[in-house]
Amino acid sequence: MKKVFFVMAILLCVNAISFAQDKKAKVAAPAAKSAVVSGKTKADGTPDMRFKENKEKAAPVTGPTKKDGTPDMRYNANKPKEAPKKKG
Repeated sequence: MKKVFFVMAILLCVNAISFAQDKKAKVAAPAAKSAVVSGKTKADGTPDMRFKENKEKAAPVTGPTKKDGTPDMRYNANKPKEAPKKKG
């Protein structure tokens, strides 16, 4: 009886392991491209920041910056302005 129980337990474990992952890799469908895509934008339509024209169009930083040139969010001058909250 112990041998039968042991064999059934092993078969159950092997069966459970075989269902753990699919053999086929699921491939995501490619995103639909828009009709008008210039060379200065990414496929999703956002500006590509590798180009000089897009870097110049970016919002200027008014407050202190980090070494890499990004705004330092520890300062109030760089934090986004919030709309006043309604009471009630």
